[in-house]
Amino acid sequence: MLSKLKQFFSGQLSNAQKHDIEQTLQLAAAALMIEISRADYQQQPEEQEAIEAALGRKFQLDSGQLAELVQLAEQQANHATSLYPFTRLINEHYPPEQKFNLVKTLWEIAFADGELSKYEDYLIRKVAELIYLPHSEFIRAKLLAREEAGNT
Repeated sequence: MLSKLKQFFSGQLSNAQKHDIEQTLQLAAAALMIEISRADYQQQPEEQEAIEAALGRKFQLDSGQLAELVQLAEQQANHATSLYPFTRLINEHYPPEQKFNLVKTLWEIAFADGELSKYEDYLIRKVAELIYLPHSEFIRAKLLAREEAGNT
């Protein structure tokens, strides 16, 4: 009986920790997306829409959860002094395919307003380096996103 109780509570704790990690990873990804939209010093409505669409699609969030996540991510981005806290979490918990998808999403946000600034390009390159995405995958993500955006 005692072992079953221990097993139940340890399962509950690990589920809670897993849930906390998932929420933290969502926040880190959202903060990186916000940083990309701010990179050219002009947050365009198209970029904000792309962020919300990507987050809703990626994490299956309802509108209330999405609004809360975006608000928290903006607060985190406002107080961040570097990309490292966000990229460290991504690097530790995302497998290579998720890293690729994140970088592709960052490119989609950068292309959303129809212009790619050198600051957006630089920042996405920096994120890709910090999460150890191979350069070939960085380029593949850019080309796919550009193709999907209709920019050649």
